[in-house]
Amino acid sequence: MADWDDLRVFLAVARAESLSGAGKLLKLDPATVGRRVARLEEAMAVRLFVRSAQGYTLTGEGQRLLAHAGRAEQAVAEAMEEVGSEGTGLTGQIRIGAPDGSANYLLPQIVAAICADHPGLEVQIVAQPRVFNLSKREADMAIAVSPPASGHLTVQKLTDYRLHLAASQGYLDSHPPIRTPADLKHHRTIGYIQDLVFDKELDYQSEAGMEAVTLASNSVSVQFNWVRTGAGIAVVHDFALPAAPGLVKVLADKVSLTRSFYLIRHPDDRRVERLNRFAELLAQGVRREVARLEALA
Repeated sequence: MADWDDLRVFLAVARAESLSGAGKLLKLDPATVGRRVARLEEAMAVRLFVRSAQGYTLTGEGQRLLAHAGRAEQAVAEAMEEVGSEGTGLTGQIRIGAPDGSANYLLPQIVAAICADHPGLEVQIVAQPRVFNLSKREADMAIAVSPPASGHLTVQKLTDYRLHLAASQGYLDSHPPIRTPADLKHHRTIGYIQDLVFDKELDYQSEAGMEAVTLASNSVSVQFNWVRTGAGIAVVHDFALPAAPGLVKVLADKVSLTRSFYLIRHPDDRRVERLNRFAELLAQGVRREVARLEALA
């Protein structure tokens, strides 16, 4: 009979697809993780993973166990919620995945405020320009710029946000005036690397009137810092503008984009009150902070 601790290790390896990745999640060395997997396979008398140079892949038996182990994990989480004291502050670790625009200019102050009210809470923000796999538990919840097209996930729209072209005052003072979108072709423009745009909602280039970009990055923060240093013109989140007072909106009456943030969660987590409470605080904070910062932009 397998114990819960070994099932936790099994889940981590299944999600990370490697001993080293699972070890990082569990704070165990890879050799220990390997021994625990071997012990579980011996106890169950089945092979759960196919080992290869590419990593650990679930066998058919492993796939069947994954569903049961996931339900056991959920039951343990619910039990911990149930035995917790009513009305106490949020505790434990929560990981949020987010695109780097929101991760850099929105989430730090929002999460800091939540943690100030709940000192027992530990929050990790994973800022990466890609879609997070909640099924593999890369994060407990994720913020996205468009709802997922497939998968058994719950989606909550958080808020709309606005973007405009912007440049530093120094750049504008030393370059020809920009009176119409057609004038942009005479300027250095900044944007995404086209073949690395992971979501169609981030493909601003044609909508903003930019024929091509001279400086490109898959990171919003890199783009923003280029603009701040006077390197050119880019589409910038209005909520980021207060972080750089030297930036000025360009063609604000002619070029204005609206996008949305969505909170994505695993449906099983809706039964975990701790995550529900945090998600509600996060949603309130995002709406409030976007409105506050856009009013300053």
